[in-house]
Amino acid sequence: MIQGIDHIGIAVHTIEEARGFWESLGLAIEAIEVVESEGVRVAIIPCGGSRIELLEPTREDSPIARFIAKRGPGLHHVCLTSDGLAADDVALRAAGVRLLRDRPTRGAGGCWIQFVHPASAGGVLVELSEPPGEGPEGGA
Repeated sequence: MIQGIDHIGIAVHTIEEARGFWESLGLAIEAIEVVESEGVRVAIIPCGGSRIELLEPTREDSPIARFIAKRGPGLHHVCLTSDGLAADDVALRAAGVRLLRDRPTRGAGGCWIQFVHPASAGGVLVELSEPPGEGPEGGA
């Protein structure tokens, strides 16, 4: 079940280039992590009860690099927190929602993640995320 907004993902050329704006708002980068499997470097910026994630590609064939090449930097996705990602995955498939992965995989911070194709979500790429340790039933 969806619990709320986890984060907003913003594609950037470089974290160093993008961070100044967020810092001018009084926000600070809490951590930077590389997710090799996604080819992305992620800067995590707490913002109230949610986060902003700056997504910098680490290789030219990564999803973020392709996004920037096609659309330029900007809003990439909205992420919702799930307390039962495996069940949400099954329910969405049963409802005919198009998902981008065969099953949930690991993302930043060790979270379990799944993406809903923009064609099924009004043109918005939606990520679903479950905190590590809770793991999707039947997942990896």
